Amino acid sequence: MTQAIDPKTNQLLAALQEADWQRLQPYLEPVEMPLGQVLYESGRPMSHVYFPTTSIVSLLYVMENGASAEIAVVGYEGVVGITLFMGGGTTPSRGVVQSAGMGVRLSAQKIRDEFNRSGPVMHLLLRYTQALIAQMVQTAACNRHHSLDQQLCRWLLLSLDRLQGDELVMTQELIANMLGVRREGVTEAALKLQAAGLIRYVRGHITVLDRKGLELRTCECYAAVKNEYDRLLPAELAG
Repeated sequence: MTQAIDPKTNQLLAALQEADWQRLQPYLEPVEMPLGQVLYESGRPMSHVYFPTTSIVSLLYVMENGASAEIAVVGYEGVVGITLFMGGGTTPSRGVVQSAGMGVRLSAQKIRDEFNRSGPVMHLLLRYTQALIAQMVQTAACNRHHSLDQQLCRWLLLSLDRLQGDELVMTQELIANMLGVRREGVTEAALKLQAAGLIRYVRGHITVLDRKGLELRTCECYAAVKNEYDRLLPAELAG
């Protein structure tokens, strides 16, 4: 049985104007989002958009040989499935639940209808899409130019920003898949962070002990992404 959740835990839904919220609310369906669940697959039609509330979703670009690398993360600040309102029915990426939790979903047709009203909902979704694209661009640059140690710090901080707490449930193998690197590299980087007193890693649970220390250790990419989200998505405004 699906737990009772408050859809407005999601910041996009919370930013809707009252009339828009009243129109959408009856169509929002609460869903459990277990670790590893695939919300959509590369090249396949998408039936819903998802608004995470207590979960995090990883967007992965999938190569022809099956290899993948993370291009963005989405949590309670956003929505998964932008291709549905940006004019496409499929995407070359895959959406996978990276941190288990809850969310709400809205049918493809309903989100298209809302977007095509060309009102506040459309403007909010476009601003969010711009922020998401900025994250994707910065991730590509980071993966090319910065050390794995810095990439892991960026990834941990971005993930924390999308959760309400300081603990992630995540295996090193899954982190390696997200970053597109070998598991041994993630193990080495995580041990460095643990030795520095920044994190504690026990049986798939990563607890951040010193967030400020992570921010000092990471590259400029984290701040660039955070600043863009803060600029484009003021929580109190949807117009």
